Amino acid sequence: QVQLVESGGGLVQPGGSLRLSCAASGFTLDYYSIGWFRQAPGKEREAVSCISSSEGRRYYLEHGKNSTYYAESVKGRFTISRDKARVYLQMNNLKPEDTAVYYCARGPWLAGMDSVRIDEYDAWGQGTQVTVSS
Repeated sequence: QVQLVESGGGLVQPGGSLRLSCAASGFTLDYYSIGWFRQAPGKEREAVSCISSSEGRRYYLEHGKNSTYYAESVKGRFTISRDKARVYLQMNNLKPEDTAVYYCARGPWLAGMDSVRIDEYDAWGQGTQVTVSS
C-alpha cells in the first residue's frame, strides 16, 4: 500500500533549523512529484514546497520552467531536495509563524510548480509537528 511517513519535526527557537524527511513505500518515489504542506490550528492547509519527479524535472528543464515550488513566505529559508528513497525539507531561520503540522504528499509526475493545486496530491503522510517558540 502507498505510504508516506514524515519525520524530523520538533521544538526549536526562532532562528533555528530543522530538516524534515519524507519516506515513501508502496510506490516508486522517483516517478512522482512530492510536496510539503503545512497546517496550523484553525488555518487552511497550504503548500510550502514541492519538487518534481525525475521526468517532470526533465520536462520543466526543457521548457525553461522551475521544477520546484516555494511559497513566498519560505523562499530563501527552506530548501527541498530528494534522493531515491526520501524527500527532504531543510528549514532554516525558522519563525513562529512556521509552527504547524507538516505533511508530505504525493503528486503526479508533472505536478504544477508555478502554482500548486492541493487536489493534485493523492496520498498523504500523517504529519510531523514543527513548533517554533522561544
